[in-house]
Amino acid sequence: MSRLDLALGAMEFGTRIDEKTSFALLDQYVAEGGVWIDTADCYAFWQSDSGFGGQSEELLGRWLAQRPGVRDKVRIATKVGWEPTVVGGYPEQCEGLGTAAIDAALETSLRRMGIDHIDLYWAHRDDRNTPMEETIAAFGKHHAAGTIGKVGLSNWALWRVERARGLAAQLGVVEPSASQLRYSYVQPRPFVRGHVHNHRFGWITDEVLDFVENQQDWDLWAYTPLMAGSYERDDRPLDEAYEHPGTTRRLEALGKVAAELGVSRSSVVVAWLCGGTPPVRPIVGASRPEQLTAAITGARLELAPELRAELDAAW
Repeated sequence: MSRLDLALGAMEFGTRIDEKTSFALLDQYVAEGGVWIDTADCYAFWQSDSGFGGQSEELLGRWLAQRPGVRDKVRIATKVGWEPTVVGGYPEQCEGLGTAAIDAALETSLRRMGIDHIDLYWAHRDDRNTPMEETIAAFGKHHAAGTIGKVGLSNWALWRVERARGLAAQLGVVEPSASQLRYSYVQPRPFVRGHVHNHRFGWITDEVLDFVENQQDWDLWAYTPLMAGSYERDDRPLDEAYEHPGTTRRLEALGKVAAELGVSRSSVVVAWLCGGTPPVRPIVGASRPEQLTAAITGARLELAPELRAELDAAW
């Protein structure tokens, strides 16, 4: 079974998505060759009666414990930075990216999941109240100790990403080598503010694509690639931020290509992301087997050059 160049998003596992369903989706994903599982220490505090996160990591820990040998087949990515420190404190009162916060969060994440290392450790956000040198040094310390592998930066401005790389080189510690940002086939109007743009710099832009394309070793991950089901469900319309002529044209092109290939529009979106230049790894959040199947279909689908050109031209 070939590996899939996508990630299974575990954000709602253990809260909105119950344990039985979560286990089934994880099993399906691994059986199909899935490798990366993406979570965070704060998932999903907004769905928990406690007001704090950790439910997703704890569920993954129970799943791993009940599946001997599966840890060798998967790679775990989790995040630090957004867990509230008091109930209702998000976003002002969160753990941040200081040394003590990273030390404590990493220890907690490892314990919850019952593992001895995290394959990719994300800074969930930029913490400008903490000196960047402190954050980078803390990640470097844990990489040297073998408790984390790669370091990634999520929702960071690109100039801050490059500065972090320079600092890591100066300190002689592991350099960040991955970005996680929001991206999909349709794009919102520039500078639209609101809940869609809840992270100011949390978007893949042309500048980001150019940056990644010109790096030798940089992974680009995209969250919310399937727009919470909006490509498939009439009861989940796109947000007002996406209301512009380019969206209309893109949806028409997407529907035409999907019909020609006999697959869902979501499958085409995943294929478009995975096969792009540079490739983008979509983080797919599924709550039903058929949703995950559509994403897997897309990850295995290679778009012909003329179809990709048709999709790209639709603005």
